[in-house]
Amino acid sequence: MKLFSNLRRRLILGAPLAATWPWVSTDAAAASSVSASASVSVSAKPGKDQATSKRWTQFVNPFVGTDGTGHTFPGAVVPFGMVAPSPDNADRGWDYTSGYQFQNPNILGFSNTHISGAGIPDLGDVLLMPKQGQSWKTNTQSFAARKAKRSEVAEPGYYSVQLPQHQVQVELTATQRVAMHRYTFERPGRVQVLLDLQHGLHFNEPHRVKQAQSHLNAHVGEITGTVHAVAWVERQASFIVQFSRPVVQSELLPMPAGHKANRYLLTFELDSTRQLEARVALSTVDEEGARNNLQEAKHLKFDEARRQASQSWNSLLGRIEIEAPLTQKRVFYTALYHALIHPSDIADRDGRVRGPRGKVIQAQSGHYYSTLSLWDTFRAVHPLFTLVVPERVDGMVQSMLEHHAQQGFLPLWTAWGQETYCMIGNPALPVISDAIIKGFKGFDHTAALQAMVETSTQPRLQAPDWAQRNWDLLNKYGYLPYDLEPNGEAVSKTLEHGYGDDAVARVAKLLEQNETALRFSQRAKGYQQLWDASTGVMRGKNSQGLWREPFNPDTPTSPLNNPGDYTEANAWQYTLTPALHDPIGLRDLMGGPNGMAKWLDHYFQRPSQINKHLGQEAMIGQNAHGNEPSHHAAWLYAFTASPWRGHALVDRIARSFYKDSPHGLIGNDDCGQMSAWLIFATLGFYPVTAGQGNYMTGLPLVKKARIQLATGTLTIFAKMPATFKRQLAHKVALKMDGNLVDTQKPLAHEALLKARTLDFSVEQQG
Repeated sequence: MKLFSNLRRRLILGAPLAATWPWVSTDAAAASSVSASASVSVSAKPGKDQATSKRWTQFVNPFVGTDGTGHTFPGAVVPFGMVAPSPDNADRGWDYTSGYQFQNPNILGFSNTHISGAGIPDLGDVLLMPKQGQSWKTNTQSFAARKAKRSEVAEPGYYSVQLPQHQVQVELTATQRVAMHRYTFERPGRVQVLLDLQHGLHFNEPHRVKQAQSHLNAHVGEITGTVHAVAWVERQASFIVQFSRPVVQSELLPMPAGHKANRYLLTFELDSTRQLEARVALSTVDEEGARNNLQEAKHLKFDEARRQASQSWNSLLGRIEIEAPLTQKRVFYTALYHALIHPSDIADRDGRVRGPRGKVIQAQSGHYYSTLSLWDTFRAVHPLFTLVVPERVDGMVQSMLEHHAQQGFLPLWTAWGQETYCMIGNPALPVISDAIIKGFKGFDHTAALQAMVETSTQPRLQAPDWAQRNWDLLNKYGYLPYDLEPNGEAVSKTLEHGYGDDAVARVAKLLEQNETALRFSQRAKGYQQLWDASTGVMRGKNSQGLWREPFNPDTPTSPLNNPGDYTEANAWQYTLTPALHDPIGLRDLMGGPNGMAKWLDHYFQRPSQINKHLGQEAMIGQNAHGNEPSHHAAWLYAFTASPWRGHALVDRIARSFYKDSPHGLIGNDDCGQMSAWLIFATLGFYPVTAGQGNYMTGLPLVKKARIQLATGTLTIFAKMPATFKRQLAHKVALKMDGNLVDTQKPLAHEALLKARTLDFSVEQQG
């Protein structure tokens, strides 16, 4: 998901008592040792590849994707965590959707909520910035500081940096709902902290806060409040900030015209430990919820929280083990880390959460998952969850159903529990169908089908003008005529509705609602009306049945800066969308296996141009791996007589566009979708038809891997000749528990769960 097709949417006195803050460490020796650890460079690698150490976090580099268009952040977060404290270099613009760019040396401060890899900025709540030395005044204009070169350290659940100008080392860690800051200053005495409630991440709206309130209790070092803001979504964030020492002096900075939230200058007195800690808890509901969430870390010291965060990551990363060179391990486990950051569980400890219409929901599962980048993540992230974190899947689907109960349709793209109306189609549908087909039973299947049908048929009267509001055109024509579809993207919308309709049909068939199944399976074939055999692509058609003229299939379009029939893509890229639910039907249109192979050969060789704002990144021919519509393309060779061409392309994509460096992702990671693609590519199979509970097999990028499934351990072997070259013709034989598997047919998830071994063997043919 890129920006420009989506930017259409539019806050004293007292002495420190250890008994008051039981989580505070007064061990000066511990402070000294932690400070010394900050000398480790961002580029430092583990000294030894200890494959048997079972410390999988050593292979994760959170800086991957922070330089360029990956839009990841390096800060501290636990798997699916509500909070994510991280540095912000800037507060607005497409480059700073996560608040951070590795090359930017200036840090504004450290806010406590972030989205990983998105194309539009939001969150960035409650910014803190510490300082020692020359005091800030109320007329100070800049509170930023330059980071010390190579002082940044990041690992799963922990971040650290030195700010020499401010004479402080900043460390961050987190629990599920509590962000934890530790500041170690150069000497005892007075220090300051800026607490900025106006700050937040946005595109270009200086007055994002519409209403705010806050209260300082200086004696106990605590600030509480609520901020109502509008950026990507309109939302409410209640918070509590609790410091480990009383506030000895406080000042409010002048409020510029249009600002509504306070900015505090807080002064503290340090003892010989030279340390000050802060804890930040938030709630979508109210300040009471934030205070209750803070209790999660009531007796937890910073170093213990850091250890627990690392352990939580280690336990999940270790569910997949690959045997590979060190660099490949680092790329792989970093991808797995990024894939498990979102969606964020934003429910309070008592299960309350504010839903998409502003009303408070009592989450049935106790969890409520938001930051759902579904247009991206339905493709590979959610299928990955069914393998690696199956215990989370029921709660995710239940969250979608609770979202539907309040909003009237299933989520499209949510942030902080609110609907962004971003992107097109109904991508929650294949996520739910995939879960049902794979046997997940922790939610009501009949209610799920009802929500799927309503999402696919009912008008959306409260949706913005630019979003989908009804189904009249699709029902009348079977496709969306470009001359009648009011907001463009007619071809892309038609094609994306196909996989949603197919998902509804499959669930209806499972639940023996045959009439519904037939209705939606027929509607899912609407893509066939847009196939233009003369050009070999899916092409815009008007209400009279005439093709769009003039027409250039190479031209990428998006609704904002280049209106047309496609979404962040061109005709070549979107022509492959029907394969997400009907690869055989698309193959037939292309002339069968040989026709599809010829089409794909042309597609991967046809010259193209790079335009990162239109999804044209990480190019191989017309294939734009930097954006999601192209992610399944190389795997479609499995449906032809030359599957080896797909194996070679998957390997080329992995080697070319995934690196162990800050610029190691080309294209927004989109809440883990880019990363999840690499996980599947490494293991040798991919969910091409993501809503159907199966996978297409390819050829692993490692010789051995193990996956800890809910049913036991699956071991993957890939036997290749010593002189094997993927770019040359070859044949792959696959055996599952010793039995030969047809690699031109989908591999069922159910069969994969029962298997203990997958053996790939390769014979070079040229």
